[in-house]
Amino acid sequence: MNIYERAVDLATNPKYSKWIWPLLLLAEVFLCTVIVWKVPYTEIDWSTYMQQVSLFLSGERDYALIKGSTGPLVYPAVHVYIYSALYHICDDGRDIAFAQVIFAILYLATLVIVMWSYRSAGAPPYLLPLLVLSKRLHSIFLLRLFNDAVATFFLWAAILMLQRRQWAVGVVLWSMGVGVKMTVLLVAPAIAVIVVLGAGIIKAAGSGVTALLLQVLFAVPFLQDHPSSYISRAFEFTRQFLFTWTVNWRFVGEDVFLSKSFALALLVVHASILGAFFVFRWIAPSNTSLTQFINNIARGKQSPTQITSSFIATTMLTSLAIGLLCARSLHYQFFAYLSWATPFLLWKSGFHPLLIYLLWTAQEWAWNVYPSTTISSITIVACLAIQVLGSFLNGFERVPKRTQGLKGGLAMSRR
Repeated sequence: MNIYERAVDLATNPKYSKWIWPLLLLAEVFLCTVIVWKVPYTEIDWSTYMQQVSLFLSGERDYALIKGSTGPLVYPAVHVYIYSALYHICDDGRDIAFAQVIFAILYLATLVIVMWSYRSAGAPPYLLPLLVLSKRLHSIFLLRLFNDAVATFFLWAAILMLQRRQWAVGVVLWSMGVGVKMTVLLVAPAIAVIVVLGAGIIKAAGSGVTALLLQVLFAVPFLQDHPSSYISRAFEFTRQFLFTWTVNWRFVGEDVFLSKSFALALLVVHASILGAFFVFRWIAPSNTSLTQFINNIARGKQSPTQITSSFIATTMLTSLAIGLLCARSLHYQFFAYLSWATPFLLWKSGFHPLLIYLLWTAQEWAWNVYPSTTISSITIVACLAIQVLGSFLNGFERVPKRTQGLKGGLAMSRR
């Protein structure tokens, strides 16, 4: 084996990931230290988070009355509890440097989980450098302290636990993520399919009830006296977004962006793409037709099916990418959810490594353009569309359909 062949083997053989990821993690520890030490912190939402949780800690339980300098509290209860803990740990929110250290640890912990998930799915080592090179991602975690960082941790922890067949733990972690920020709901369709396939309909139903009960339990302090305020603020689906801050739909113009018809069109497209993935890709491991799959679920007879770690990660991340592609508006902090998903989805799409790096670079550039422009927003939407379409065409292993009915009987008789 010559040098070139060795280099190719090192870059493409998953067995070498176990040697490469610790080196990248060590480099990240150094880089995070330098960023926290040398790069100025950027105030956006931290002070507002602290103002809001201070009201909660003072006894306020009406979401309509919990506000900060940049607006009202619009996140679920787990967000409040986590940032209340940070409020106490960080000297009533004043010790921002210590908060940055905590978020650096959170970043590194999430990175370890992501790399572990990639290894479980058999991803090649050449993808790993893309997990540590994002300027925007470091900014979201270390310099802006957004709650999206916390939600992303729970999202990837849920993916890893599902890959390890820890269905109940995975669902609980996902529910925790939803309790931080509603964006994590985007993978709900994937979670449902994966747990039904992997654990069977009975356990899946139990996990679904558990996830719902957890949300109720988290919200009890707010639901007791002001239920409508909590539900309308923490899970507001009718929020009107500002064109000023959008990074994905800048190119359609403000009039289109604000129109109800555009919002409805995005909803229809979202549902249609999810439906296509569900019918033609996600339920394939069940080796049944759509009608039979639904009938099995309705009758409580859908038994566990063998699904791979790669299938689990691909299903979760395609559900996420579809949701982000069809989102009413994306802000810069939403890149926390997408950044680590993109290399995996581009790889599953079957693209050449060089093209993967080029598309990743284009997406990274677009998310770092501030304020967003027509070109940057087109690039963001195009990159998401490529990931979704590529995953649909090439991202899932083809499962041969089992012959049913009379044909099945004839086939059996010929063996």
